[in-house]
Amino acid sequence: MLLIIAHLFHFELYHYTVISQVTTDIESQKEHYIQKKLAFMRKNTYCKDTILEEESIMKWTTEKRYKRYEDWSEAERDQLKSTMEKSPWRAKYHVEPSSGLLNDPNGFSYFDGKWILFYQNFPFGAAHGLKSWVQLESDNLVTFKETGVKVLPDTPLDSHGAYSGSAMQFGDQLFLFYTGNVRDENWVRHPYQLGALMDKDGHIEKLGKDLIPQPSDATGHFRDPQIFQYKDHYYAIVGGQNLDKKGFVRLYRAVNNDYMNWEEIGNLDFKNDNTAYMMECPNLVFVDDKPVLIYCPQGLDKDVFHYDNIYPNLYKIGETFDPENATITPVSELHQLDYGFDVYATQAFNAPDGRALCISWLGLPDVSYPSDVYEHQGILSLVKELSIKDGKLYQTPVKGIEKLRQSSLPFNKYIKNTSNCYELNLKLEGDTIHELVLFSDKDGNGLSLIFNLVDGEVVVDRSKVGEAFATEYSSVRTAPIAPADTTARIFIDNSVFEIFINDGEMVFSGRVFPRADQTHISILQGEPTGVYYPLLSFTKPN
Repeated sequence: MLLIIAHLFHFELYHYTVISQVTTDIESQKEHYIQKKLAFMRKNTYCKDTILEEESIMKWTTEKRYKRYEDWSEAERDQLKSTMEKSPWRAKYHVEPSSGLLNDPNGFSYFDGKWILFYQNFPFGAAHGLKSWVQLESDNLVTFKETGVKVLPDTPLDSHGAYSGSAMQFGDQLFLFYTGNVRDENWVRHPYQLGALMDKDGHIEKLGKDLIPQPSDATGHFRDPQIFQYKDHYYAIVGGQNLDKKGFVRLYRAVNNDYMNWEEIGNLDFKNDNTAYMMECPNLVFVDDKPVLIYCPQGLDKDVFHYDNIYPNLYKIGETFDPENATITPVSELHQLDYGFDVYATQAFNAPDGRALCISWLGLPDVSYPSDVYEHQGILSLVKELSIKDGKLYQTPVKGIEKLRQSSLPFNKYIKNTSNCYELNLKLEGDTIHELVLFSDKDGNGLSLIFNLVDGEVVVDRSKVGEAFATEYSSVRTAPIAPADTTARIFIDNSVFEIFINDGEMVFSGRVFPRADQTHISILQGEPTGVYYPLLSFTKPN
């Protein structure tokens, strides 16, 4: 109780004091980032005809990142809106933030006859600051709309952000389970695993209780509760870091299925190699009755599993889940969830209709993106249905996506002047090398896709499409593939690509930021055949 009173005092004090304990190294990184923004603006084609003064590039101090929502003026909000509207890279059918930054998908669930989804949001620019949840709903898992409902950082237990979590229906209410982020006057992190109830009218009532207190053997990095049901009982897993700076996933049980009362079972045994320093966004989902753990092991030793992104999003498949002993057995080796550039914080759940569904943040922590100059960042993937085949997790877009098709055209050697908003369904003959370029200019520079069905390799290269970024993590991704007849289903959405190979056996997803003249499709090798579908837009046009 004293701790909560103390945080209440700090929450009130925060309105009048500036938290500014930022290291010299971080400030140096910020300055380097700002200079990269300015250099981009000076040379980029899109910026030549827009009014983006260098002075308007916001320097994201800690004070500005954690400025209370009510303290942002109408003029500041209007300026943000005006800047975003100049962006050439807003998507047409993927979920993007209505303002500012989007990161983790949260609270993916089914409630009151609708699919419910939230995204984590800092609404005042392309920065990680004071986060809230923004609610979306859908009746088909393809087109989503914002409802105006939000989980705001407005109590002493979430004063510095409503962080990631999950949702589950109880009776006629939706239980939201999330991490409240609190920083004290010394900028020490205090995590709280919080609950809230949302009724059918969208009214949210916070429960005001730390449901799963920070364990004594954990640092302040203890977050992202996922609630799930298994054999008529409710459980939750939470990602964390122990005092030896090693990541773990901890399992809890709801006592008498009461979401207000949780007891610890223990660390989930999934053959954790103990090389990651933090386990973020753990999700346990059951696919074809098998437990699948999807998670983000930050700092994972690359000798254990190779990855190119700054942080990986991986999975393991088990045969059985034993909640009494907190074990998944036997458990598979680590697998890459997505072979592309920008997938993180994937959230999965078992839907009432029996499907296992997931959705990902197409973005990464600690990476800047070219869209930052327009003060927006982050986007969500398509919703994907999960299945298991031959020990692999398959991901396929939900069937309703076909409703976005406007027409169909045979795919041929060269398609010019697309809207960069389309679907390609391709067949690629085995024992052949196929190379096509999406977002291509007239000279064939763009997003290169090589299907080497002679040596058995897929190569995706984004080095020649638009504005380069995150090049320190390489602009090329590869994956092995059987040298046989292959299919590819490709979704392009202005600055997004999602490539589903062999009915979702492997997926490459990522962001690109093309120039205005990069709107063509070129074939440089092979003779892929298939169908080209222009797609409808359900988001606000640029």
